[in-house]
Amino acid sequence: MTTPALLARPAAEGHRSPLLERAAAAAAPELVGSVSSIVGLSVDVAGLQGAVGDLVSIDLGDGRATEAEVVAVTPEALRCMPLGPVHGLHVGMAARATGRPLTVPAGPQLLGRVLDGLGRPMDGKGSVMDHPEARRVTVDATAPSALDRARVDTPLGLGVRALDTLTTVGRGQRIGLFAGSGVGKSSLLSMVARGTEAEVSVIALIGERGREVREFLEDDLGPEGLARSVVVVATSDQPAMVRLRAAFVATRIAEQLRSEGRDVVLMMDSLTRVAMAQREIGLSVGEPPATRGYPPSTFSMLAQLLERTGTDASGSVTGIYTVLVDGDDHNEPVADATRSILDGHVVLSRDLAVAGHYPAIDVLGSVSRVANRVTTPQQRELALALRQVLAARRRAQDLLDVGAYAAGSSPLVDAAVAHSGAIDGFLTQSVDHAVPAGEAWAGLAALVQQLGVRA
Repeated sequence: MTTPALLARPAAEGHRSPLLERAAAAAAPELVGSVSSIVGLSVDVAGLQGAVGDLVSIDLGDGRATEAEVVAVTPEALRCMPLGPVHGLHVGMAARATGRPLTVPAGPQLLGRVLDGLGRPMDGKGSVMDHPEARRVTVDATAPSALDRARVDTPLGLGVRALDTLTTVGRGQRIGLFAGSGVGKSSLLSMVARGTEAEVSVIALIGERGREVREFLEDDLGPEGLARSVVVVATSDQPAMVRLRAAFVATRIAEQLRSEGRDVVLMMDSLTRVAMAQREIGLSVGEPPATRGYPPSTFSMLAQLLERTGTDASGSVTGIYTVLVDGDDHNEPVADATRSILDGHVVLSRDLAVAGHYPAIDVLGSVSRVANRVTTPQQRELALALRQVLAARRRAQDLLDVGAYAAGSSPLVDAAVAHSGAIDGFLTQSVDHAVPAGEAWAGLAALVQQLGVRA
C-alpha cells in the first residue's frame, strides 16, 4: 500500500516525473499583458516580454483569439502585426506571449495540397499533420553556407522553347520574370508549372487576385500538376504580415524538400507584392521611407529571402520569381535590387504582347548568368547565331519600317527578313503546349540551318 510519505517523496535529481512537470507548468503563474495602442496596421502590447518573430495571442472574447507577430521591441511594449483582421481589436484586450515563432508543416504529405499564407490547409482535404512523417518546422532558417553550395552545372528544362534555348536555366539557379502589369508574367509562370522537368514544384501566389487562384489550380496546373506541387496562397486582401510570411512559408517548404535530396522548383508570383507588404509593415512600425517609400528593411528582406534558395549539399531549389516593374520602369528600386541578387532575368515586352507575340519574351534583353555552365559549346553557338540575327533585325528595324533598307546590305538582316515567320514561330508558343528541352534544341538547330548563318 502506498503511503502519503511515499507520495510526498521528491523525485531524484534529473528524473522528475513527466506528470509532475506538467503539474508544475499548469500551476505556474501566467503573465498576461494588454493591448495598449492600435495605430494603422500595428498593435502595441504592454506587460509582456518577447523577441522579434515571436507570436502573441490576443484574446477576442467568447473563447476566440487572434495571433500577432512581434516585429519590433521597445522598453514600453511589443509592437506586433496581426496575422488576421484588426477589425474589432481595442485597447485593453488581454494578450499572452506564446514564447514561440510561427511554424509550418513539413513532409511529403504536403504534395497536392493548397495552404494559406500561414501554412494552414485551405483545400478542404483535412489536416496535413495526420501523416506519420508529418512534422512542424520554424519559418525562419539560414541560407546554405557559400562553400556548402553545390555548383550549378545541370540544365533544367522548363517546357518553354525561348527559355530553354536562349536563356537556359540550371538546377539551383534563381531567375526573375520582369514585366509591367498585363504583359503575361502569370501566364508564363503557368507554362513553366506544367512543363518543368523538376521533381516537385512549390508555388506561391502572393498578393494576387482571388479570382485567379481557382483558375490557376484547375486550368493551369490541373490534377496532374497539382499532384506534384505544393501551393501557398495569400491574396491581396490578406493582412500585410500574412502576405509577407507566405513568401517565407513557401521558401521553408521548398527548403525542407531540398534537405530530403529533391530537386525543387519554387515559383513565386509576385516578389514585388512581397516587397510591398514589407513596406507596409516597415512604415507602420516607424521606419523612415527611403527610395520611392520603401524602407531599408525591404531590401535586406529581399536578400535574405532570395539567398535561401539555390543548391546545398543534398538537393536544389530553383527559384523563379515574377517582378512587377512599376510603370514599365525596369530600373525602379525593387526591380533593380532583385536583378542584382538573382542569377538571371527574363524581360517581357509590352510591345511584343500587344502584337500578339506570346510568350512576350524580349530575348535580347534577357540573360541567364549560368547558361554557359549548363550548355554545350554547340548549343551556345546555336543560341548565339539566333541572337545575332535578332540583334541585326532590331538595329535595322527603323530602315525596314520606312522601306529604306537595301537588300544585300547585311546577310544577318537579310536572313531575319526572309525567315521572320520561322523565327517568330520558334519564339512563340501556345500557353497549354509544353516542349521538352531536347525538342527545343532540335528546333533551334533546324532554324539556324534554315537561316544559313553561323555565330
